[in-house]
Amino acid sequence: MAITGVRTPPQVHRFPQSKYIDAVRWLPPLSPLSKLAVLAIYDTDADSPSLETHSISLPASLTPHSQWTPPTRISSLSTSHQSLVAASTLSGSLHVLSSAMQVLLSVDENSGFHVGPISGVDLTGSDCVSVGEDGRVNLVSVIGGGEFKRVYDGNGLVGFNCVKWASPTEFVTGGFGYGLQWWDLRRAGSGGPVLQFKGNFGSQGKASGMIHSVDIHPSRKHTCLAGGSSGTVFAWDLRWQQQSIVLSGVGTGEAVTHSLSESEVWEVQYDCHTKSSNISSSRVLPAMFCSEDGILAVVEQGEEPFELLAEPCAINSFDIDPQNPSDVICSLEWESIAIVSRP
Repeated sequence: MAITGVRTPPQVHRFPQSKYIDAVRWLPPLSPLSKLAVLAIYDTDADSPSLETHSISLPASLTPHSQWTPPTRISSLSTSHQSLVAASTLSGSLHVLSSAMQVLLSVDENSGFHVGPISGVDLTGSDCVSVGEDGRVNLVSVIGGGEFKRVYDGNGLVGFNCVKWASPTEFVTGGFGYGLQWWDLRRAGSGGPVLQFKGNFGSQGKASGMIHSVDIHPSRKHTCLAGGSSGTVFAWDLRWQQQSIVLSGVGTGEAVTHSLSESEVWEVQYDCHTKSSNISSSRVLPAMFCSEDGILAVVEQGEEPFELLAEPCAINSFDIDPQNPSDVICSLEWESIAIVSRP
C-alpha cells in the first residue's frame, strides 16, 4: 500500500494531563491486555520534574504505574527492548532506570560528564551514548556501574542535538548547520567522526538550520533519517555520502518536495507500519515526523505526505509501538497525551 490514495482515518485517543509532557516512549507491555509507556513530566507551577510509567488500556484508560523524581528537568529520553529507560537532564546528569523506576546507575554532572544540558541519549544492549551542545560525546557502560568514556570533546566549538545507535559499535549524531556525523568506535582513535555530512538546503543555499532528531532503520543501517528546521525531513545514504534525499520541507536546487510543515521537526522515526510503494534498496523507506506546528504525518520518497494528526499546538515527541506499530503515542504542548491507532 502506497502513501498516496484514500486511507481510513486513524482513531485518536486523547488524555488531558495537569502537567507538561516533555517526552514519551513505549516500553515492553506488562500484560497482553495493556500497554506501558514512560512519560517525562514537568510541573511548571511547582518547578518540579518527574519520570512516570503509565499502563494504557484503550480506548479510555491511562493509569499511573510507578514514578521517579530526577534532580532537574528531563532533556532527553530513550528506552530499550530490555525494558530499560535512559533519561538525561538539563543540569547534565544521566540516569538509567528499570521499568519499575528503580535507578540502576547515575552519572553526575559534577563528574566532568557534560557541561550544561544533555541534548540526546540512546540506549543499546550494554551501552548508552550521550551528546550535548557542549560538543561532548560520551559512552556510558550500563553493566559497568556507570563508568563513562569520552569519545569526543568539541570544546564548545561544535554542538550536537541528537544521537542514535546503528550497531553495537556505530552511531550517528545530528547538530547545527543540518549536519550529520557517523561514528565508529572501532576507529575511535581518529579523534572524531569517520564520516560527515553538511546539508545545504534551500534555493539560496541556506545552511543555518539544525537537526533535532535522527533515526536508523534496523535492516538498512547505511541510511540515516533526519528531521530539523523549516519542516525538513531528509535521508543520508552512506553509499552516496555527499548527497541527501529530501522527503519533506525545503528542497535543493531544482528539487521539488511535498511538505505539510514549515516549522521545526522535533522527531523522526522510520515507520514500519506503512508499506512502501517501492521496495527498491535505493528508495528511502516510509518515515513519520512530528512538528512545532502540530503535525504528525507519514512521508515517503516521491509521494504525497499523509497527515495522521493536526493539533492546534506543538507535538513535542512521539513513539511508534515496536510491539504493535499501528499505535503511536504523542506528547502535545497543551498538557495532553494522544494515542493514534491506525487500521
